[in-house]
Amino acid sequence: MKIYHELLTDHYRNPRNKGRLETPDFSSAQFNPSCGDSVLFEGIVRDKLLNEVAFEGSGCVISQAAASLLSQAVAGKALEEIQKLDSTFIKELVGIPLGPVRLKCALLPLHALHDGINRYLSDRGESDARPSKTAE
Repeated sequence: MKIYHELLTDHYRNPRNKGRLETPDFSSAQFNPSCGDSVLFEGIVRDKLLNEVAFEGSGCVISQAAASLLSQAVAGKALEEIQKLDSTFIKELVGIPLGPVRLKCALLPLHALHDGINRYLSDRGESDARPSKTAE
């Protein structure tokens, strides 16, 4: 458990892929009004792969570390594969037990990413656009 706590702390203090992309194909923000966490994901898509990804955000260690971990996990992956990621994936990625409130924090980045990809696909008339499967 300690190693996961250290990993989360490291990703919170030294986030990977944090920033903005110059010309993203999609940009999607999510906000959790109950705690004030916010996350914005941007991506550049090439050949149905998430070629580049970046995020910005503010909030608790869980939401921001999850955004950093997620950005690393999805870079270079197929959009279809990313759309299949769910709460089980996020729980495994974070690696610590999460109650309902903390789970919402951890899922915020995935909601933003799914929303951005779905809108990207929808804007292009792609049939792969589907609702996020992150509900718990």
